[in-house]
Amino acid sequence: MNMKHFVMFSSALLLSSSLLGCGVSIEEEELGTAEQESHSWGGYHWARTSNPFTIKLGDNVTSAWDSYLQTTSSDWTQSTVLNTTIVAGSSNPKNCRATTGMVQVCNNTYGANGWLGIAGISVSGGHITQGYVKLNDTYYNTATYNTPAWRNLVSCQEVGHTFGLGHQDEAFDNPNLGTCMDYTNNPSTNQHPNNHDYDQLQTIYSHVDSTTTVGAALPSSPSAAAADETEEAWGELVDAKGPMSTYYRDLGHGNGVFTHVFWAPL
Repeated sequence: MNMKHFVMFSSALLLSSSLLGCGVSIEEEELGTAEQESHSWGGYHWARTSNPFTIKLGDNVTSAWDSYLQTTSSDWTQSTVLNTTIVAGSSNPKNCRATTGMVQVCNNTYGANGWLGIAGISVSGGHITQGYVKLNDTYYNTATYNTPAWRNLVSCQEVGHTFGLGHQDEAFDNPNLGTCMDYTNNPSTNQHPNNHDYDQLQTIYSHVDSTTTVGAALPSSPSAAAADETEEAWGELVDAKGPMSTYYRDLGHGNGVFTHVFWAPL
């Protein structure tokens, strides 16, 4: 595998610093303590006027992934500040076009391009406006990754990113933390969120907003473009460490698209 595939996005504080040169503006009062916590993804969050709120997960997956998407939805719904509900998907799984106000989840044989999963969020200022998750069956059709543990880990982690969560730990060789937001070569005990993930969500969503981006019928914009799987389409590499990458495509006026790539570690 090309060594560039051994890259990972860093903690929220480092990611926020990297984006100063990308024209991204996050309102300081909205970040509050989230920016200081261990695994907030740069303080990005869905705008909403009350808690708990519900994120729709668009089901564009095949039967091989149905039970894993159900588990992912059930796991994250245990949070006290957000719920998830699975609804009929509205995207072609090949490009997994994002839809305003919700998260589209797709699987397909995206090719031997080195990645297991992708999570993308469109942002306006500090608010998430839409998200998508892509699961690469080119690898899950192999004996190495066609296991419940790998499927649960990647599904759980990529959906977690669309809520604004980062990683609790980014070293494969460290002991497992018992959370899907942890990196590991052995995902057996890292298939679900843990209490620290739920605590982090409480911190991220401790405030409420005057407007909402959840389920909102926002005007179409370039940020609603198809979720391409090429590095050129993802934009600028803004963070690289370990087996993950984060890219940013600047759309101007405080709008942009982040693409989080989970490269195959083995």
